[in-house]
Amino acid sequence: MAEPAGGFIMSKNSVFVYSDAFQTYKFHDRHPFNQLRVKLTYDLLRKINALDDAQIVEPRMATDEELALVHDRDYIEAVKMAGKGKLSEEVALNYGLGTEDTPIFPNMHEASALLVGGTLTAVDYVLSGKAKHALSLGGGLHHGFRGKASGFCIYNDSSVAIKYIQEKYQLRVLYVDTDAHHGDGVQWTFYDDPNVCTFSIHETGRYLFPGTGNVNERGQGKGYGYSFNIPVDAFTEDESWLDAYTQALREIADFFRPDVILTQNGVDAHYYDPLTHLSTTMRIYREIPKLAHEIAHQYCDGRWIAVGGGGYDIWRVVPRAWALLWLEMTEQSNISGPLPKEWIDEWQKHSPVPLPTEWDDPDDLYPPIPRKAEITEKNAQTVMKALQPIRINKQKLNLL
Repeated sequence: MAEPAGGFIMSKNSVFVYSDAFQTYKFHDRHPFNQLRVKLTYDLLRKINALDDAQIVEPRMATDEELALVHDRDYIEAVKMAGKGKLSEEVALNYGLGTEDTPIFPNMHEASALLVGGTLTAVDYVLSGKAKHALSLGGGLHHGFRGKASGFCIYNDSSVAIKYIQEKYQLRVLYVDTDAHHGDGVQWTFYDDPNVCTFSIHETGRYLFPGTGNVNERGQGKGYGYSFNIPVDAFTEDESWLDAYTQALREIADFFRPDVILTQNGVDAHYYDPLTHLSTTMRIYREIPKLAHEIAHQYCDGRWIAVGGGGYDIWRVVPRAWALLWLEMTEQSNISGPLPKEWIDEWQKHSPVPLPTEWDDPDDLYPPIPRKAEITEKNAQTVMKALQPIRINKQKLNLL
């Protein structure tokens, strides 16, 4: 294998969980959730020699017992029946199956359990000490609930993985969700658990599914104070988004001091994304993993598990953004300039839009946002509200 582009030294401390079978999680040809994006990312990394055979790990299938760490048994059985065409429409709809968002497709249980198993594979590699970091881009399905599918998500791999970490490794988990949609399924699963801290930065639910993730959703019972949300305003740009993310994650990590960090890396906050209303560029997808990487080494002895998530411009945004995540994870992140011609030539014939030719977006990607100052100020106030409990507690400790 040739050296990576730019002469980088290949890190052996990270694994990339991948299988072409991730493509079996497919609703239909016109559905916005398209796992071809994982293959596009994989191929881009291979074309630049940034992914070695030794770093690639096959996912396994999650068992019913593992799925039942989070999901009801009757729901798991309903998913199995639906995938075999044996579930009535009325019963299916009670489980969130057969909707426009989450239509039924053949063998949906097996396809969904493989995505969960991919995330569990990543968990075991990191927490058994075989690797410091692990990436499974097939995962990140954060809207799945205990007994119901939602928002393109059948099983919630991150929730299952966190419960699995708690049971098998007895560790405290910081879950960081940078998808443009609120990480509702994971938040509600651990809403009363003080050993799991959830942080979601997302577009405000005033305009966007699932409509939750308000700043005052802070947890309940023993878990009160361990749920953090920053709902940024529509049309938020790079600088404001990164200010919010950086401030919040640094303070939350210092407050919680996790044993392991699990990041969900939806990339649908990009200006090109067809389902959201934010105005960020590839710049934030360089910075998001940098800080996550830093936090992992500062508090978790490097233990960092990363999964995919949303991202619906599968041609222009997802491959570049997710490739940058892996490049940061493997300390190859100073790549820039042209994308490999071989990758563009390979995929342009399949793409309905012109593929990007550079790693970074042009400065004039979109016209100026007229409410920029107002949006920036509103987001800064949201961050203050979100972090207020941490800051008040810190002030009290300083007075003691």
